[in-house]
Amino acid sequence: MRYFLDVEFNGFGGPLVSLALVPEDLAEAPFYAAVDCPDPVPWVRDNVIPILGVEPQPRETVAANFARFLARDPSPLIVADWPEDIAQAANLLTDGHGRRFHRGGARFELLPAREASGDLFSRQPHNALQDAIGLREWVQAWETDERD
Repeated sequence: MRYFLDVEFNGFGGPLVSLALVPEDLAEAPFYAAVDCPDPVPWVRDNVIPILGVEPQPRETVAANFARFLARDPSPLIVADWPEDIAQAANLLTDGHGRRFHRGGARFELLPAREASGDLFSRQPHNALQDAIGLREWVQAWETDERD
């Protein structure tokens, strides 16, 4: 199944703040979690932290939960519109010290750069869950337009 990914991080190239994976199948529950961010950059402090909507957890807890979520699907395809989102998600599959949390496979797809993206469909920009839902809606609309 395809999953649409959005990530918020603490400044470009900074540590993960929140991550959402939204299944293409609307009947399936999404994955959404936030990681402890003890020293957010001002922009993240003002625009991301106040709208998380979930309690941040230790990175290892989020990573283990993320791995369990992915393990439900034998061949997940994770779709993103930004390279850093893929990097953050892939990094979350390890503990950073040689331990791999997700033992199964996963494929990543980086969408072509477009003038628009899921941000246009997001009900709450800079909230990873709402942005991932928006990305799913945008991709589905784009694919429908491509077929017509």
